[in-house]
Amino acid sequence: MPRIAVYGAGSIGCYVGGRLAAVGADVVFVGRQRIADEVREHGLRFSDLDGADVRVAAVDYRTDPDAVVDASLVLVTVKSSATPDVAAALAPLLRNDAVVVSLQNGLSNAVVLREKITRPVLTGMVPFNVVAQGEGLFHQGSEGGIEVEDSGLLAPYLSLFDAAGLPLTVRSDMDAVLWAKLLLNLNNPINALSGLPLKTELSQRSYRRCIAAAQREALAVGKVAGRTAARLTPLPPAWIPRLLTVPDIVFRNVASSMLAIDPLARSSMWEDLEAGRVTEVDWINGEVVRLGREYGVATPVNDRLVELIRDAERGGRRNWSGPELLDVLLRR
Repeated sequence: MPRIAVYGAGSIGCYVGGRLAAVGADVVFVGRQRIADEVREHGLRFSDLDGADVRVAAVDYRTDPDAVVDASLVLVTVKSSATPDVAAALAPLLRNDAVVVSLQNGLSNAVVLREKITRPVLTGMVPFNVVAQGEGLFHQGSEGGIEVEDSGLLAPYLSLFDAAGLPLTVRSDMDAVLWAKLLLNLNNPINALSGLPLKTELSQRSYRRCIAAAQREALAVGKVAGRTAARLTPLPPAWIPRLLTVPDIVFRNVASSMLAIDPLARSSMWEDLEAGRVTEVDWINGEVVRLGREYGVATPVNDRLVELIRDAERGGRRNWSGPELLDVLLRR
């Protein structure tokens, strides 16, 4: 059995690695001492919105990067801000035949990894939400499957991911997939600023109008920058902002799949703020702002969301009502 290393094993890493380990994969987790201590005390469990609740029998969780030296597949799940340091740490440790897969938010993490790592680095995307619930439990609160860059290098692992309930969809258009994921992730700061579970937030039109405003800016930037979004939802990406603005009763009837979210699910940005960590807003809404400046497209809504999240990181407000947040975003 080839060894798989999950580097940066937080919520996503523990969940993905846990599912693989549960079906017999040889998985080593590399992450922070805090999570290592938690897993050592309570073990590792994962659950999902379909009712699964599985305790992983044996967990090899370490804090030393050297744990990757025997791994033939390395899944990188660190926050985007840590990617340059991770690339430098991994480069001298990887086996000659190792394959690296970036399962991170943002548009360019695989590119950053390739600057230091000479082994193959593939782009991946995790669409679902995972919340750390404490005592070693990681809960998947929304649906979706992992998508990865088309490469025969992953062929030996496809059946293993299938058995773990995490089938890999191989794509030849990962740039478009990442742009589509970023459009959906523009809700992350809105959810974090609302203080509400995702399902509750998305059920309120005022919050959805905030998302729509952020997405319209991103779509305008993408049009000028030549960014095409893959279709990850039943509706084409360009149609979603219009759907988000319909009255609540209409939205519940025609967009039930968007509300098929576990009541416990929240955005990873909410989780970062709750834990007192720096968020990935610069690699989500900040990417829209950066591209807007590069191509001369105004992005005041996304710019304001970045400011509000940075204020929240410093202890600022995190309980905005939908009408209040919408007013602040559109007034600007």
